[in-house]
Order: sequence, then C-alpha cells, then structure tokens
Amino acid sequence: MRKVILSVLLITILVLSLFSNYFFIESPAPDEIIKFDTGDTAWMIVATAFVLIMTPGLGFFYGGMVGKKNVISTMLQSYMAMIIVTVLWIIIAFGLCFGPSIGGIIGNPMPNLFFRGVDTNTAWPFAPTIPFMLFALFQAKFAIITPALITGAFAERIRFWAYLLFMVLFILFIYTPLAHMTWHPEGIFFKMGVLDFAGGTVVHMSAGWAALAGAIFLGKRKAEKPNPARITYVLLGTGLLWFGWFGFNSGSALGANGIAVQALGTTTIAAAAAGMAWVFLDKILGHKLSAMGACIGVVVGLVAITPSAGFVSIPHAMFIGVFASIVSNIMVRCFHKSKIDDALDVFACHGIGGMVGMLLTGVFASNTVNPAVGENQGLIFGDATLFLTQLTALIIVSIFAFSASYFLFFIVNKITPLRVSEEKEVLGLDISQHGEFL
Repeated sequence: MRKVILSVLLITILVLSLFSNYFFIESPAPDEIIKFDTGDTAWMIVATAFVLIMTPGLGFFYGGMVGKKNVISTMLQSYMAMIIVTVLWIIIAFGLCFGPSIGGIIGNPMPNLFFRGVDTNTAWPFAPTIPFMLFALFQAKFAIITPALITGAFAERIRFWAYLLFMVLFILFIYTPLAHMTWHPEGIFFKMGVLDFAGGTVVHMSAGWAALAGAIFLGKRKAEKPNPARITYVLLGTGLLWFGWFGFNSGSALGANGIAVQALGTTTIAAAAAGMAWVFLDKILGHKLSAMGACIGVVVGLVAITPSAGFVSIPHAMFIGVFASIVSNIMVRCFHKSKIDDALDVFACHGIGGMVGMLLTGVFASNTVNPAVGENQGLIFGDATLFLTQLTALIIVSIFAFSASYFLFFIVNKITPLRVSEEKEVLGLDISQHGEFL
C-alpha cells in the first residue's frame, strides 16, 4: 500500500508541475515593476542560506548526542525535513501561512498553489524592498527546521516512515495556523499585538510542545541511555546553528537595516551569556565543565532571544540569555528524574527556552529599540499590557500545540505504527531503518 501511495504522489506532482500553466492561471503582470532595494535583497538571499544551514547543523547537534547505532537515522531526520517540507511549502504550505486570511486562523492556499503569484515582481506588504518570492523562500527555512527540532524527543525509537507522515501533518495542521496567526497582518495574534520577532511561538514553542507530546506518546526507550556517539559532532552542530541563527534573527528584520544589526547584537550576547551561565551553574552544582553543557547552553540562549531579538536592548538580551539558561538547566535535571523520556531534552531547552523568551519579550520590549513595539512597552517600563498579551498567547499556543500534536501522533499511529519493534530498537535505527551504519 505504501508503494502505491508514494507512486500516486510522485505521479501527481509530476503531472501538476509539468502542466501547471494549464491547471493554474497565472496572476496578471503588475502595472508597474517594483524597483527593489539591492542591498536588502542581497542580505535576504544570504540570510535565507544562513537559515537553511541551521538544519544540517541541527542534524550534527542531535546526531552527536545519540548512540553510535542511531547517528545516521537521527541526522537523516533533519535532512529529510529539508527535502519534504520544501516541496510541501511550494505546493500548499506557504499559502496556508500567508495566503488571504480565513478568520485570522489560516490562509487560503488556493491563490498560491505551486507558488502561483509568488514572483519577483511583487512584494509582501511588510517586506516592500525585496521580491515576494525571496520573502516566501526565507520563510520556508523556518518551516523546515521546526519539525526537525521535534525529532530529538523521540530519537532512537521512531519508525522513519511514521516520522515523515507526522512531519507533513504537523506542518499542515500546527505550523501553518500558528505562522498565520502570528505573522500575517490579519492573524489573530498579530491583531492582539503579540510580538514574536523570529519564531519563539511559531517555531520553538510549537516544536517543544510537540516534542513533549511525542515523548509521552512513544514512551521510554527500551535500552539504557547510551553515551553520546560524537561530541565533536555536537560542537560542530552548535557552531553551524549559531552561525545560521544570525540569518534566522537578523534576517527577520527583512532588510539590511538597523533592526537587523540590533538582532545581530542581541543574538550574539544572548547565546554567549547563556553558554556561560550553563557551565557556571554546572560547576556550582558540583559537575565538570563539559562541552555538551556549553553547547546546550548556547543553543538555549539562541532559542530564548529569538522572539525578542529585534525588540530589546543588548543588556536585556544578556539577562534573557542567562535567565533562560538557568531555567532550562534546572528543567533538564527535573526531566532526567521523571518518567518522560525526552531523549535530547527538546522540551526543556526549546520549549522552555521559547516560553521564557516570549514572556521576557513582554518584559523588555522597547519602542526606543524598535518603533514597531508601539505604545505598549514591556513590563519593566511600567506597562503590563504587552506582558499579559504575551502570556495569553503563550497559554493558547501551549494548549493547542500539545493537544494537536498528541492527536496527530495518535492518528499516525493508527495509520502506521510509530515505534519500531524492540528487536529493531536494540539493533539500532541505522541498520533497521536504512541499512547503513558508521
């Protein structure tokens, strides 16, 4: 049956793309060609490439943490996200995120099926200096990395085809409405005044809650937690993630401007401060200063600053990095004592980091840093409105992302078993799922 379904999908995509000029009516050419800013366009092309490299970086980051017999499978999960989500984004997901709003919850995908109307002669309203297609391709990279983040929670025990099915459903039914509600001008959260500069809600909170749902649904690994296969991979992955995150955050300014520079600065200091706080706290608690700890701390800082990167000052970014690192470090230790097997601590790092970042955006966001903040500044400036708005969005997103993800895991498991057999788990996913090994 799987072979039939895959064959039908391939044939359908071939036919629709080959005869797209017959199936889809092209949008009329604009009356006047927009003269885009070449500096903004050049920067956004580079930023788009930066964000893409984060997903291979995540593959190395996760791959180095798992046992030796699961490295290839774990890394491949990230690489397949680049492949599958890119195709899905072009066909329908972009329209679901940024198409004409349906009730402020989801976009109408019909005008942009197969990137119809997504061209180089028009622009997105909030990115008027770059081509519409560039904006769409930049946003694609955010969609790619989100399901890849989730994979760390159920590492070493999920069937690969079941993961691919979950990834598609997650993008269609969880990621796209969150992106629409947060970043589309008609979205519910956008109209509420929720601030999410580069994806604390859309990317990290959604991935974190989905990871927790997956860890609970799949249950613990049968074997004892293995030693990390390649800590050098973790170091390499951290470097690639930190490098790519500059495109992730600074690129979200959608131009080569002062806000992009501000995001560059806040991203730099938050990551460094969080890495420092993590290893210092480890030492305070009686542990050795480890490479793994330094790397995890840096990533937590990058996660936490994401929603506020273009809205807060440099000193406040330092506070966000340190505070998020301490909270996540404590949460990791709590989870290790619990019955929930979040294999690579996705919820404690990405989920908690994203939530801390969202709330602290409501504390530190300043209109002197970014006029887009508006009159309702952060709590530290004496106004609780933005903080309460951020808190409301956090609660709504948490309930939705966790419950919807758990439901999707349930549905996928009914279609095809999510978990490998005990024998295949012991053998390792590299051999049992892919016929490859280190």
